[in-house]
Amino acid sequence: MTASHAAKFMEQVRQVAGLLDSAAIERLANELSQVRSRNGRLFIIGVGGSAGNSSHAVNDFRKLCGIEAYAVTDNVSELTARTNDEGWETVFSAWLEVSRLSRADALFVLSVGGGDATRNISLNIVRAIDLAKERGARVFGIVGRASGHAATFGDEVIVVPEVDARHVTPLSEAFQSVLWHCLVSHPILQSRDTKW
Repeated sequence: MTASHAAKFMEQVRQVAGLLDSAAIERLANELSQVRSRNGRLFIIGVGGSAGNSSHAVNDFRKLCGIEAYAVTDNVSELTARTNDEGWETVFSAWLEVSRLSRADALFVLSVGGGDATRNISLNIVRAIDLAKERGARVFGIVGRASGHAATFGDEVIVVPEVDARHVTPLSEAFQSVLWHCLVSHPILQSRDTKW
């Protein structure tokens, strides 16, 4: 009998979980703790499903960890006005400029590919990372590709291991959630209890 799609997919989930770099997760938790200690802000960016994850992650970092955090995509009016007037490529970097992104702050990229200037993919993420590096802000991320701009130029970026090329997107986006929940429940970060 052939295994069902669900059984195969859950096996891939187990494989990814077993291959994650726990030392990298610990380093990222420490980096986030340092952002909070220096009263820095955490700017989370992502597109598509990762934009939805960004919004949810902001809630958890603010509410559970006491980190001042923002999802750039939560301001739909500014996002669409900038896209319309200035273009999609600079929509995140322009938002970060107005927010006075500084060396005390951090940019947190949630993305499948992490942007790629050469291939003209997610240039908004590429430009935001470049601005963060120029300003001396730390760049963090959870991505599905080690070859993207985020993993290449970020300071602490967790790459979700690829176990099946057909499922890079669903597994990357699913593990973004798993990993940020791991972070916000980390003893060095979580400062408030959950209700449940």
